[in-house]
Amino acid sequence: MEGSQKSNTGLKVGLAIAIALFIGASFVASKLYSDVEKEKEQILAKKEQLMTELNGLTTQYNDAIAENEIVNQDLVDARDRIQGLIDSLKVSQNSVNSLWKYRKKFFALQKEMDVLLEENDRLKVENELLATTLDSTQIQLAERTMFTDSLLVQNTELANVVEDASALQTVGLIGIGVLERSSGRQVPMERAKRCDKIKVCFTVAKNALAEAGDKELYVQVIDPKNNVLGANDQVQFDDQVLNFSLISRFNYENRNLNICEYVNKPDDSKFSAGRYTVNVFNDKELISSSEFTLK
Repeated sequence: MEGSQKSNTGLKVGLAIAIALFIGASFVASKLYSDVEKEKEQILAKKEQLMTELNGLTTQYNDAIAENEIVNQDLVDARDRIQGLIDSLKVSQNSVNSLWKYRKKFFALQKEMDVLLEENDRLKVENELLATTLDSTQIQLAERTMFTDSLLVQNTELANVVEDASALQTVGLIGIGVLERSSGRQVPMERAKRCDKIKVCFTVAKNALAEAGDKELYVQVIDPKNNVLGANDQVQFDDQVLNFSLISRFNYENRNLNICEYVNKPDDSKFSAGRYTVNVFNDKELISSSEFTLK
């Protein structure tokens, strides 16, 4: 009987100890579970914070890339590396070691970004200075071009003035009818039927700007019937045709030169009575004109 009581007492003590151990184990398990959940929440929070910081780096790179007219490949490559880290972080294990590994990569990328953005700012300043210098150079070039164009116009105008000033001119142009005696003596005649030549005389004026040497002028004699007397040959100047009576050729020495030329009467005919016109041309330019009358 006494042995049975001792046995019951032992069972009760054992049961109490077991219950106490179970309660303790449950408490410990609950505590461990609670700690694990808290740690998991902390890791997730830090992971989200790291994700936010990485996205912030990406935004800074995007802004820097957008500010550059020319693509900075170093910035693009660094941004792509950050995006790759974000993608990897999204699928990574939620552990302290894993998070610390990504945090170290974040710090490295942040340092790289500081260096790249500083270099990018330096390049922007240099590009702005270069653009300012280029604008100034373009303005100077435009001014120089305007000056050159103006100078070219002035030179062209001056060349035209010199060309005009150096052109030969004639003065004292006269035309008369003459009868040439057998002795060679010429007698002025007013009657058309007694003339056998028309004498044209003029003076080539002195011109220091004209080049000395062999020259020629075209002489044109037009009778009262509007016929060109003499050779009545033609010469072409661009779109202009000139009919002339003769070519007066001479050696010019930059001083006054008196010249007389003759136009014979038409074969087996006489000069017509009426008004005659005498023109002298330097190439296509009319430089002298005169009229006379035969009765």
